[in-house]
Amino acid sequence: MNYPQYRKARRLTRECCNNVGGNCLLLDDGEECICVQSISYSLLCRWFRAAVLPLDTVLCAEILKEHDTVKRCCECGASFTPKSNRAKYCPACTKKVRCRKEAERQRKRYQQAIRS
Repeated sequence: MNYPQYRKARRLTRECCNNVGGNCLLLDDGEECICVQSISYSLLCRWFRAAVLPLDTVLCAEILKEHDTVKRCCECGASFTPKSNRAKYCPACTKKVRCRKEAERQRKRYQQAIRS
């Protein structure tokens, strides 16, 4: 993980159900133990990877997926996992781009109708 990814992951550790006051309940053996995921630049906690990391889909795509399966949105530049090999835009930008292209198509069609 790079530093921005680490910061996002550290913020996500607060969402973990096993994190109580910065201490991990799973590692508690009588004395308090700091959550290892909040101090590490790598994914150490299996619970964090399986249950907490998917809450932030962008971060999950950046960290877990291979570079072949992660694409960058042509519109906003965000990382996303495509659902098909033709995907160019993230889910947030898809609707905006589709509406914009449809408006351009209709405008062109209207202009051709006027000329005829």
